[in-house]
Amino acid sequence: MIYQLLPLSLLILASCGQKENKTANTTIDETIAVSTSPVILTDHVTTVQYSGLMASATESRPSFKIGGIIAKIYAKEGDKVVKGQLLASLDLTEINAQVEQAGKGIDKIKRDQVRVKHLYSDTAATLEQVQNIQTQLDVANENMRIAQFNKQYAQIRAAENGTVIRKLMNEGELAGPGSPLFLITGNTSNDWVVRFGASDKDWAALKMGDMATVYIDAYPDKTFKGVISKMAAAADPYSNTYEVEVKVLPGNDRFAAGLFSKIQLQSAKKQRVAIIPVEAITEGDGKQAFVYTLNSDGKTVKKHSVQVAFIENDKVGIAAGLEGIQEVITAGVSYLTENAVVKKATAGKN
Repeated sequence: MIYQLLPLSLLILASCGQKENKTANTTIDETIAVSTSPVILTDHVTTVQYSGLMASATESRPSFKIGGIIAKIYAKEGDKVVKGQLLASLDLTEINAQVEQAGKGIDKIKRDQVRVKHLYSDTAATLEQVQNIQTQLDVANENMRIAQFNKQYAQIRAAENGTVIRKLMNEGELAGPGSPLFLITGNTSNDWVVRFGASDKDWAALKMGDMATVYIDAYPDKTFKGVISKMAAAADPYSNTYEVEVKVLPGNDRFAAGLFSKIQLQSAKKQRVAIIPVEAITEGDGKQAFVYTLNSDGKTVKKHSVQVAFIENDKVGIAAGLEGIQEVITAGVSYLTENAVVKKATAGKN
C-alpha cells in the first residue's frame, strides 16, 4: 500500500515544482514604450479667416424727410445716377396746404399787430399785449420756415454718383419719414469693401492697416489685396461681435455689390511660442493643458502644466510652460502618469 502511494506523491511534488519554476521564470513587463518630438520655438503671426459680402463704402439709402404719398419715381434698378439728380418726389397737396396755412396765419397776426399798436398808442392796450403779439408773429414766421423746409425735402436727390441697386418702394405708396426708398452704391473703383463681425480675441489681434488676402467666388483663380480700413470701437449689441471693414482693390476686374468673399488676415503682431504636435497634449481644459517630458535617466517622466496659445491643424502653440525644454513625449502619452516607468522607442521600431 505504501509502495503504491509513493509514485503518486512524487508525481504531485514534481508537478508543483514545475509550476513554481514556471511562475518564478515569468515576469510582467510594465514599462511603457514612448517616443518624443522636438519643441520648436518660433515667432507666430496670428492668421484669422472670415467671410462677407462685397459692398460699396459709399453705399447710401436715401429717404424723404417727411411722410407722404409718393407721386413720382424717376429712377429704376440698374440706373446710373449723378450727384444732385432728382430721384423721387412726394405728392405736394398736403405740403402746399401747410405752406398756405402758415402764410395766412402770418397775415392775420400782422393785422392784429397793427391794431394792438394803435390801441397801445391810445393807451388802450398794454405793453405786454404788444410784446405778446410780436411773439406770436415770430412763432408764425418760424412755422412758415418749417413748412417751406419740408416742401424742399419732399423730394429725393442723389447724394453721390452711383448705381441704383434696389428700389424699395413704388409710386402711390405711403412713405414714412426716414424710410429708405433706394439702395445706391458708389461707382468709383476704389471704394469696395467687405464687412464682417470679428470675435473679441481676433479684434484685439488686428489693427488698422493690417494687410488681407481676399478670395472671391466669382474669380476662383485670383486673389485680391485688401487692407483693414475701419474697426468698430464697440461690440454689436445683437451679435456681440466687432465689425471690421476691409477695403479691397479690384485692379482691372469688375466688382459688384453682394459678391461672396473670403478674407484671410495676418496680424502684424508676433508672439513667441513653442510648437509641439497635438498628440503631446493631455488633460486639456480651455487654455490650460499638460504635457510629459522624459527625465535625464531615460526611465521616468515629468508632468508639465502649459498654456495653449492656439491650435492649427496637427500643431499646438504653447505660450508658457515649456521654457528650457527640448523634447516632449508624443507616442504613449495617453498611458502615462507621474509615476510611470518608460523606455524610449528606438527609431524605426514599434
